[in-house]
Amino acid sequence: MKTFGFLMISTFLVLFATLLPYSSASTTRRFHFNVEWKKVTRLCHTKQLLTVNGQYPGPAVVVNEGDTVEIKVTNRIAHNTTIHWHGLRQYRSGWADGPAYITQCPIRSKQSYTYRFKVEDQRGTLLWHAHHSWQRASVYGAFIIYPRQPYPFSGSHIQSEIPIILGAGAKVSDAYTLNGLPGPLYPCSTKDTFTANVDAGKTYILRIINAALNNELFFAISNHTLTVVEVDAVYTKPVHTKAIMIAPGQTTTLLLRTNHLSDGEFLIAATPYVTSVFPFNNSTTVGFLRYNKSKPVNHLNRRRLITTLSTRSVLPDMLDTKFATRFSDSIKSLGSAEYPCKVPTAIDKRVITTISLNLQNCPDNQTCSGYDGKRFFASMNNVSFIRPPISILESYYKKKSRGVFTLDFPEKPPSRFDFTGVDPVSENMNTEFGTKLFEVDFGARLEIVFQGTSFLNIENHPLHVHGHNFFVVGRGFGNFDEEKDPEKYNLVDPPERNTIAVPTGGWAAIRINADNPGVWFIHCHLEQHTSWGLAMGFIVKDGPLPSQTLLRPPRDLPKC
Repeated sequence: MKTFGFLMISTFLVLFATLLPYSSASTTRRFHFNVEWKKVTRLCHTKQLLTVNGQYPGPAVVVNEGDTVEIKVTNRIAHNTTIHWHGLRQYRSGWADGPAYITQCPIRSKQSYTYRFKVEDQRGTLLWHAHHSWQRASVYGAFIIYPRQPYPFSGSHIQSEIPIILGAGAKVSDAYTLNGLPGPLYPCSTKDTFTANVDAGKTYILRIINAALNNELFFAISNHTLTVVEVDAVYTKPVHTKAIMIAPGQTTTLLLRTNHLSDGEFLIAATPYVTSVFPFNNSTTVGFLRYNKSKPVNHLNRRRLITTLSTRSVLPDMLDTKFATRFSDSIKSLGSAEYPCKVPTAIDKRVITTISLNLQNCPDNQTCSGYDGKRFFASMNNVSFIRPPISILESYYKKKSRGVFTLDFPEKPPSRFDFTGVDPVSENMNTEFGTKLFEVDFGARLEIVFQGTSFLNIENHPLHVHGHNFFVVGRGFGNFDEEKDPEKYNLVDPPERNTIAVPTGGWAAIRINADNPGVWFIHCHLEQHTSWGLAMGFIVKDGPLPSQTLLRPPRDLPKC
C-alpha cells in the first residue's frame, strides 16, 4: 500500500500488470468489504471520508467471465449502507443488485450481507459503488471482468492496463480527481498527483470509469490519440479520438499507443461537460503520462508544462455539446460473429417517459431553498419516485405489494406539449408522488423513450437501467416524433450500454430484451436528481422454465 496523507491508495494499479488478459477457468472468488471511516488529507484539510477497507478509490474487484462472486460487506459505520455492482446483469439474482429499498433493505450498522452472483456473458470494465443516500461520493471502485477469449482488438500486444477512475464529490468546492488524486491545479495537491508510467512504442489498455456524483466529464491525454474499443463492458467498433465524453456510471475502455520516439511527460486531464444552469465546479484535474527513461520528476517542470500547454488545448470546451454529440454518435456495437448485436428489431411494448426537473410549492411554515422560494423535485412522466419503507423486490416476491408499490406507472406523458420548448422558469408542472412501476412478461421486447424537458433547465441526463443492458437505437434534439423518428433508428449496430446520456434538450430511445426476472430500477445517475425523484422501476415476470425464474432470497438478506 502507498500512503498519501492518512489515506491508503488501492494497489490495483500494480495488480493489473500481473493478471492474465483472458482465462477460460471459472471459480468462486471471495472478497470482504468493510464500509468504514478513514481520515483523509486533501486540499489543505484533514477530514473523515467514507471508504471501503480504508481505500479511496476502493479495492478493485477483478474476476473472470463465468466466475461466481461472493462479496461480504460489513457495515462499520453508524448509518445504513448498500453496495451496487453497476452494470452487472445479476441474472436471476436481483437480491444482489444493491439499490436500497428497491432490491434489498439496507445493511444496518455492525451487520453484514454477502452479495452472491454469477458473472455470465459479460466481460470488460464496470464499477461498483454505494447505493444508499449520497454515499457513492467516495465509496466506489473498479469491477473488471477478464474474458474467456482473447480480446478482439487488432494491433499490438497489450503491454499492461491502466485503470483511471474519475471522481467528484457532492460540493461545488470539491475537486475532480484521477484515481482519488486532485493534481497540481488544486491547493496543497502537488504531491497528490496521478502519474501513469509507460514505455515508448507500446500499446496500453486504459479503463476509464466515471464515478463522479453529479458530473459528466471530458477526458484526454495531450498529444496522444485514444481508440475506443469498449463501452459499459461491451465491445465496439474502434473509434479514434483525441478526447471522450463520459457520463456518471459509464465506462470506456481505450487503447493507447505510445509514441516511438517520445520521452518526458504529457498531461492527463478531465473537466466537466456542462449543460446545466445550476452552480458547478469549472476546474480541471490533471495527472501525467510519464515515459520511462525520462528525467526524474521535477514539479517546477510540471508547472511549466501546464502553463505552456493549456488544458483548454487538450480538452473540448466545457459547453461543447457538438463534440459530445459527435462522440456519442460515433460509438457502434462491434457486431461480429463472435459478439453479435442482438438488438430487437420489433417491439412488444413502447414506454415514452418525460424526464423533468420540477418546482413544488413550499409547505406552510417552512423555508424552501429552491428557485422562487419553492422546493426542487424531479420526475418521470410527472411522477416523483418515492422509495418505500421496505424492499420492493421482497414485497413483490412475497406477493405483498399493498402499501409498497403500484403497477400504474404512466406509459405515456400525462399531457402533450412542447416538451423542450417551454419557458424554463414560468412553466412548471406540480409533480405527483408515488412508487409506481410497470410490468412486462419474460422475454418481452421493450422500448423506452426518454424525453427531456426544459422545465427549470434543459440538461443532459445520464439514465441507468439496472438488471439489463440496452441498445441505443435513436437519439435526437427536440421532441420525439413517434411516427417519424423510429424510421431513422439504427437496428444494425447500435451501441449496447447500461447508462445513456440523454441529449440536452432532446430524447433517446433504447430497446431491451427483458429476459431477467425481478424488480429493476431506472434512474438518473446525477445523484442530486435521483434524490429529487427522477427514477422509476419495472418488473420482469418469471418465465415458464425453472431457469427463467427469480432465485429464492438469501438467508442473510437484510431486514428493514
